[in-house]
Amino acid sequence: MAQRTGKATTVKVPNATKRLRLGLGIMLSLLLVVGGKLFLVQGLDVGGMAEAALTLRMKETVLPAERGSILDDRGTVLANSVIRYNVVVDQKVNTKTEKFPRLETVDGKEKIVEISRDQGISELASALGMATGDVRKAVTGDQRYHIVAKDLKPDDEDRVSKLLVPGVVTEGVSKRVYPNGSVAGGIIGFLQDGATGQAGIEQTQDGVLKGTDGKRLFETGADGLRIPVGVDELTPPQDGKDVKLTIDSDLQYFAQQAIQSQSDKLGAEWGTIIVMDAKTGNLIAMADTNAPDPNDPGRVAAKDRGVRSVTAAYEPGSVEKMITAAALIEEGKSSPLDTFTLPPSYTVDGQTFTDSFAHGTEERTLAGILGWSMNTGTVKAGQRLTKDERHDWLQKFGIGEAPDIGLPATASGILTPADQWDARQEYTVLFGQGVSQSTLQTVRAYQTIANNGVMLQPRLIDAYIGADGTEEKVEPQPSRQVVSDSTAQQVQDILESAVTEGQIKDAAIDGYRVGAKTGTSESPCDDGKSGFCGYTASIVGMAPMDDPRFIVEVILQRPKGSIYGITQGPVFRSVMSQALRTYNVQPSTGEPARLPQFAK
Repeated sequence: MAQRTGKATTVKVPNATKRLRLGLGIMLSLLLVVGGKLFLVQGLDVGGMAEAALTLRMKETVLPAERGSILDDRGTVLANSVIRYNVVVDQKVNTKTEKFPRLETVDGKEKIVEISRDQGISELASALGMATGDVRKAVTGDQRYHIVAKDLKPDDEDRVSKLLVPGVVTEGVSKRVYPNGSVAGGIIGFLQDGATGQAGIEQTQDGVLKGTDGKRLFETGADGLRIPVGVDELTPPQDGKDVKLTIDSDLQYFAQQAIQSQSDKLGAEWGTIIVMDAKTGNLIAMADTNAPDPNDPGRVAAKDRGVRSVTAAYEPGSVEKMITAAALIEEGKSSPLDTFTLPPSYTVDGQTFTDSFAHGTEERTLAGILGWSMNTGTVKAGQRLTKDERHDWLQKFGIGEAPDIGLPATASGILTPADQWDARQEYTVLFGQGVSQSTLQTVRAYQTIANNGVMLQPRLIDAYIGADGTEEKVEPQPSRQVVSDSTAQQVQDILESAVTEGQIKDAAIDGYRVGAKTGTSESPCDDGKSGFCGYTASIVGMAPMDDPRFIVEVILQRPKGSIYGITQGPVFRSVMSQALRTYNVQPSTGEPARLPQFAK
């Protein structure tokens, strides 16, 4: 038996076996690394690579929201939009594609079928109502963007999109239409580049009208073809709201014709008319000469594209005497029948004032001073008010305060602080010179008197109407009591007596009691020259005086001819009569005010 020596026996492994084991180890390690990477990418997608790849394959088509309409007070459309689609093609994609896949229902089951290019062109031609040859020519070539058809309605667009014709997509466009042309054109405004409000209500209410665009997302392959079973997401557009105005489009048309005719007749630079509901502050008409047609606003000068009754401030002239009379009565410093001795001219503090007509020394009532629009009497009576009171009463009647009615560039006018008035201005403000204001500010002051001393803020926007028809009324702005009911009634009697007993008899309307006041002021030159260049002629009044419903003001800027031969009475009468008829206001039943114009 052999003896054990106690030493370990070493077995040598051939070199080839060692290399095999090493290679297998390296291979297993690599497989683990690659497998782990695949798991991270395809399973966990830590880097978002799958999502990134999907994003690259996604194409987007914008579905424009329908812009809301602009309506008058009776729902008549003044502006509306229609959505139309253009069909465009990438000719390179279409031309090189002989067949394309589409998901269709076959034997009650959805299957992916191959459609030939010829069949796709034929189906597209049928959907578009075009000749097949014309469509083939339109989609064939090497242009990356070519318009195949324009102005498709939404239903037609949907049929075209579902055909999945290679390279063919639709683009939505919104077309704005103004069916009444220039009627209320300045109020409505227009769009810039067919998309963004540029003036009027289109500009100030752009965010309400335009809505929110939708989109269609679909998946395409590397060849540019839509994947039939790929992602196809539709986000419907949110249409804009309609804006309902207080304007009556029929009365607006009538007023525009009336002021344009008068302006043309007298060669005026421009004219404007406002009709306001004294009980609500609603603006029924705001008419301008040379009104723009929003369908083609460039046909009129830029200066004519706004609403001058809110943008133009000027010295109002004698229509301001109403505020002086109201202040005197409210302060208890005069009454309609107080008498004043008036010489042919009146001098105070070195300032001399005369009237538009020659007269001797007369004894006039306060009613007679306004009825015959006497500057001498207005200054003499107005002296009973302190400078601060004169300023404060103008301010109380809204002078210097821009009405917010939802239109751009609304003028505040100029009401200089009393301590900055010069020696003459402290008196001229009593009869509407040395102060400037818009037509709307004047109308608001007269509305206050017509509404028993309560000032209502003018309203142009009545309501917003959602796509589902829900109407959201715009709440009136806070009102304020400016003078007492008693003062307002006394001033109403003065204004009515100016028509029955004073100078403004041509403003009278058969069957209705009317109160009115005229105004004429010098118009400063607007070409940089000093001095005055013509006159601003106006009339403002209310009817029926039993319970005043409407205020109407007529303005002409720089009419030609003698100012003593210019009267706006017939235009006022015509527009006021139309407003009374339009709203079925019953004729007057009470006796008109006939306050004496001279002292007894």
